[in-house]
Amino acid sequence: MSEKLKGNILVTGANRGIGLALVKQLGETTGEEGHIYACCRDPQGPGAQALRDLSTQCPGKITVVKLDVSDVDSISSAVQTVSRIIGAGGLNLLINNAAINRPEIPAPLSACEKKDMMEAYETNVVGPFLLVKMLLPLLQKAAEMDSTVKGDKMSCSRSAIVNISTLISSIEKCPETFYKAQMYPYRTSKAALNMLTRCLAEDFRRHNILVAAVHPGWVRTAMGGEMASLTPQDSVSGMLSILTSLSNKHSGMLLDWEGNTIPW
Repeated sequence: MSEKLKGNILVTGANRGIGLALVKQLGETTGEEGHIYACCRDPQGPGAQALRDLSTQCPGKITVVKLDVSDVDSISSAVQTVSRIIGAGGLNLLINNAAINRPEIPAPLSACEKKDMMEAYETNVVGPFLLVKMLLPLLQKAAEMDSTVKGDKMSCSRSAIVNISTLISSIEKCPETFYKAQMYPYRTSKAALNMLTRCLAEDFRRHNILVAAVHPGWVRTAMGGEMASLTPQDSVSGMLSILTSLSNKHSGMLLDWEGNTIPW
């Protein structure tokens, strides 16, 4: 059964593309019960103008937070900021959306260097790992506070981590997708994010914290390109519909924006 998303929600990479669309639609659908912490590397820079405008349009609903997920000090500072604002409350939903692709598509083996691999892993895997680790007390608090939930039912309105992954992270599906875009650093880092998702799901079952990965589809963003089949708005609408229906049985799974299971 679907239930409305609510409570404190943190979104990384929120200044453009899928992240910005997530903040916009969450702001429209969570009502008075929701508050969104929209994180990006440079909240005062030109690249965050749309996010600042959105925050102004939704006074008291969106808090813009400086966060560079490739920088441990920035992560620590952002967690302190969010913790201070939330106070006695908990964090109900963390959406790890921030990601990079190095080098440019199609990123064949011949074009990839060590720095491309390391930068992709630092942002796409280590960043979410550290953010989850530091936010765990707030996620636990949210899981414990929801007195409306009986038993061990998990949900994204109680306490959850959603990692934005991709179809091309699937090892089983690689033969079908590889020659469309080789993307060595991006593929391998997202496959590692999938393993992080599985590990966290197993670890956090005892806390009743749901952990899942979601493929947003091929989306028209700076990374997806103009030929992509989905707008950020349509992708996010589908993903949010899926998130409202997730429960215990979905923890540790990789799903697409329409709710289909993707093999690891």
